[in-house]
Amino acid sequence: MHLAADYPHRGGRLGHWTLAAAFLRTENRRRAIAGCAVLASALLLVATPRLRHSPALHLFADMRNLLGVPNTLNVLTAYPLLLVGVPGLVLCLCGSGCFGISLRWEALGWFLFYAGNIGAAFGSAYYHLKPDDDRLIWDRLPMMISASSLLSILVIERVDEGAGLSCLISLLSLLLVSSACERVLDDMRLWVVLNFIPCVAIPAMLFLFPPKYTHSRFWFLATGFYLLARFEGLADRKVYSVNRYFISGHSLEHLCFAMVTLILTVMLSFRNIKIARNGGRNCIS
Repeated sequence: MHLAADYPHRGGRLGHWTLAAAFLRTENRRRAIAGCAVLASALLLVATPRLRHSPALHLFADMRNLLGVPNTLNVLTAYPLLLVGVPGLVLCLCGSGCFGISLRWEALGWFLFYAGNIGAAFGSAYYHLKPDDDRLIWDRLPMMISASSLLSILVIERVDEGAGLSCLISLLSLLLVSSACERVLDDMRLWVVLNFIPCVAIPAMLFLFPPKYTHSRFWFLATGFYLLARFEGLADRKVYSVNRYFISGHSLEHLCFAMVTLILTVMLSFRNIKIARNGGRNCIS
């Protein structure tokens, strides 16, 4: 990258300052953002008090049993993740012929995203049939894999493929560490931080980095539903009381996650159509 050609010297010192500013905006921006993200996560981890397992984690606003099925709505609302995850996974495995995915590590990210959705459907249903500490990991781990994959996919497209792969490997490794801390040390702090990171990092990626071949409108819509899902899960009882005890926030959380997957599947389909119309060239759809 020839920064001098883009920012010519205009009188000695001013030219050097312009050149330095341009360099910081381009070459070091990724490192600065990554460093700030790591530092903020570390500070959040240290500042968060130790969180232990408690019976309150497994008490939901809506625990009605219908037709002999415990937590019926919480179980049933997990299966839309399966309905939207399976077709997406099948099309993703078909390669660039269906979704226009040409980058190898981006394909891996989408594979893990759809696989995480399918795993969340079965894992969440399994957990809600008998909520306890032993089954909790089957409910949360697949969803966290999906969220980590989404973040890495954005990094692959908007930064570069190597950075996205590093992000994916790092997040998946931290997920394993958080699971070990939760099971062995009874400490859920890292698990909470990893749930929080995509809620901040995904919107930040959308605002800070321009798209290369996927239009942001789909990402913004999917991100909105993702943040709404997190809010619904946290405000479980409040949402349940507001809608007159029809459906709980936890059940709506599942449905919002399914909407995220559906929107992104439509996004990939439109992107593939656009690529086909442009003779196989990736571009913003």
